Amino acid sequence: MNDSIRIFDTTLRDGEQSPGCSMNLNEKLALARQLERLGVDVIEAGFPIASEGDFEAVRAIADQVRGSRICGLARTGRGDIDRAAQALAKAASPRIHTFIATSDIHLEHKLRMSREQVLAEVERAVTQARGHCDDVEFSAEDATRSDIEFLVQVFQVALGAGASTLNVPDTVGYAQPDEYARLIRTLRERLSPADDVVFSVHCHNDLGLGVANSLAAVLAGARQIECTVNGIGERAGNTSMEEAVMALKTRPDVFGGLDTNIVTTEIYPASRLLASTIGVSVQPNKAIVGDNAFAHEAGIHQDGVLKAAITYEIMTPQSIGRASNELVLGKHSGRHAFRDRLDELALALDGEAFEQAFRRFKDLADKKKTIYNEDIEAIVADSVTQSDDRYELGDLSILSGTFAKPTATVELLVDGEARRATALGIGPVDAVFKAIAELTETKIELLRFQVNAITGGMDALGEVSVTVEEGGRKVIGHGAHSDIIVASGKAYVHALNKLAWHKQRHEVAEPKGI
Repeated sequence: MNDSIRIFDTTLRDGEQSPGCSMNLNEKLALARQLERLGVDVIEAGFPIASEGDFEAVRAIADQVRGSRICGLARTGRGDIDRAAQALAKAASPRIHTFIATSDIHLEHKLRMSREQVLAEVERAVTQARGHCDDVEFSAEDATRSDIEFLVQVFQVALGAGASTLNVPDTVGYAQPDEYARLIRTLRERLSPADDVVFSVHCHNDLGLGVANSLAAVLAGARQIECTVNGIGERAGNTSMEEAVMALKTRPDVFGGLDTNIVTTEIYPASRLLASTIGVSVQPNKAIVGDNAFAHEAGIHQDGVLKAAITYEIMTPQSIGRASNELVLGKHSGRHAFRDRLDELALALDGEAFEQAFRRFKDLADKKKTIYNEDIEAIVADSVTQSDDRYELGDLSILSGTFAKPTATVELLVDGEARRATALGIGPVDAVFKAIAELTETKIELLRFQVNAITGGMDALGEVSVTVEEGGRKVIGHGAHSDIIVASGKAYVHALNKLAWHKQRHEVAEPKGI
């Protein structure tokens, strides 16, 4: 067996299906480039048939990202596969990933198909996909709740039709590590495919076992792990990329030296970029990338780490790209120093986006004594997300306090045209949101409002995340500013831009993946 584990990253597809975590084209491209720097073998860029926006994103990533294999997801329908092929037309190394459910639960209640019909559909779909490209992956959705005899039949048909990767999804996070490993071993023994066929695993985290199941499958012979940055994804999420990769890296004694092509120093930058893009913070005690992952408060731990870090740290912060928190830049720093720090943080900006970020950095440096990496990441996130937006927040002023009715006056650029409105609210943030809603003529529901300090100190940037809903679609918007009211306005406008982006591209379906 190959001693290299392929990392198949589905952050841009399954991860984006997390409620509210949708991204626009520029955000997806920025994240795809970071995944390329990270050394991801396969980037599942999206579900081209799902919407015009998804199609455009997959096509743009296929055209611009050359260092990773680019994959598009498709159901077994003819239209799905043709649409995926069109989106991947310019990819240097394209892959079509087609799937159909195989459990009796799905056959009866969702597909309403017989086993014979499913077998015929698998053969036709994989054959059709092979007509478009040489690299075809087939997934048996809900494999872990499927009858093993039927599952073997399905995979045998997929192999015969030309599939080169067989994916065994634990779609609902139902499996336990020992039984999942046993399933992989059984399939490998009974199918006896050619040496170049790869068994893949796609585990959801409903019982908190996504990483454990994936690693158990690796020991049983699987050679591709499907995962996401920060473990985001449907429901409780997917296998966490950083956890699976660092487990393999840290315990070669257990995994027989199996390794990945991941550049581990790019793990933390990827985590931070995703969090700032979707406005969903990583929980502090999250393994590998959480704020507390390398923090020590207990006296006995601190004593041990000061004497020898290995006493309580099984990896170094530097090994995942987590450098010193403080950034020694200020209002006198020039473009060259700013560019060097962007490169160190793996944040790629060019042209006007760089100039815009540099101007924001200088403005912030006039207000803050110390600039941190997190401040720079927030600035870059704003520069990426504001490109091609319909709405842009202009001036904003607030009258509020115990002797005044909260009043907000907001200026907004709508398709380049300046508009201004004044509104009253029960508080200053409510007043700002009402003024913006009046200017945009929208009626959206605010579901969640969250404020965080990006760094410590009284002069810290405030980061606001809002979850809003309109017409059944939920999106998350975020904004950062030294004034928390301005940050709130930016977050609300960001959410409105996401909704506008989806409306403009006329979503035609809501197909879910594996």
